[in-house]
Amino acid sequence: MSPNLSKVISEKELHKRIKEMGETLTDKFKNSSVLAVCVLKGSFIFFADLIRLIECDMNCEFLSTSSYGNNSHSSGEVKVTMDINSSVQGRHVLLVEDIIDTGLTMSYLQKMFEIRKPKSITTVTLLHKPEAKKVECKIDLVGFKIPNDFVVGYGLDYQNQYRHLPYIARLENLN
Repeated sequence: MSPNLSKVISEKELHKRIKEMGETLTDKFKNSSVLAVCVLKGSFIFFADLIRLIECDMNCEFLSTSSYGNNSHSSGEVKVTMDINSSVQGRHVLLVEDIIDTGLTMSYLQKMFEIRKPKSITTVTLLHKPEAKKVECKIDLVGFKIPNDFVVGYGLDYQNQYRHLPYIARLENLN
């Protein structure tokens, strides 16, 4: 049986909320220089839309992690498969994630960046699944809280499919 998609957050709702998040971050980083870090791959669309709405001096970096592989649930092991090239020491870091569920990846990344002595770390996620939390991690700004369902679209994928959808959908009937 192939999976079914059920829309949970529309394209219009996404753009409205991301605009609000951009305004909040503009206020926070007014007169500051920020190193914005996109956690690949799922965050790339959210990251691109968000950073264009933040008015401050900004550099962009990309980081890749893996904890899912081709599964619909986390393996529990976080691997950094591509690190950033810039120093974070003494800088404001904006860590941009697509989804925080177990908290394992974000907790790992926050510890990794803290060791590098940034001036501050601000964590932003488009989606948060509070019911799935296994470890504590600080989340400064959340786009949407969602139930513990497997979702795709707007950069999020299942087996590298569905990233192109302009909305967030629940993936049902997974084998």
